[in-house]
Amino acid sequence: MRELSAEFAALYTELKVLAGQVWRSNPSATLNRTALLNEAYLKLARSESAQAVDRAHLKRLAASAMRMILVDAARRRQSLKRGAGWIAVTAENAADPLQADLDRLIELNDAIERLARQAPRQAELVVLRFFGGLEVMEAAAELGISESAAARDWRAARAWLAVELGQVDIPQ
Repeated sequence: MRELSAEFAALYTELKVLAGQVWRSNPSATLNRTALLNEAYLKLARSESAQAVDRAHLKRLAASAMRMILVDAARRRQSLKRGAGWIAVTAENAADPLQADLDRLIELNDAIERLARQAPRQAELVVLRFFGGLEVMEAAAELGISESAAARDWRAARAWLAVELGQVDIPQ
């Protein structure tokens, strides 16, 4: 834990920027960026498998931890709001944009998990881009791959996710 603390402290400013990007990309997030970063640190500190090899690896671990924190919070909020599976639709909540954001976040997370079973690098790229707020070039550097390979993976992952999330019709 001491090693993680030192690495985390050394990267705190960068990780706080990352937390801000993650927080801004998830309008339904109830944690502010500092709280999100602190929760990510606690999650990583408790995990025995969270041994960062280098700066890039620690950033990937932090992005994944923040993703899980946001998804867990969305699931808890959705569960409470829906009364453990039962939902009463009223005129006031029929078009609740916050609920739609929570649903989309959970659907995206589930789709990323399915993608990870088929194409782990593409799934990691999606996490870095969506939850890490990184550009393709930055994500390529984090993953240690060429920018052209990252761009190809990003196009493939976006197409797969669009189909998986029902946002595109594939011609027969």
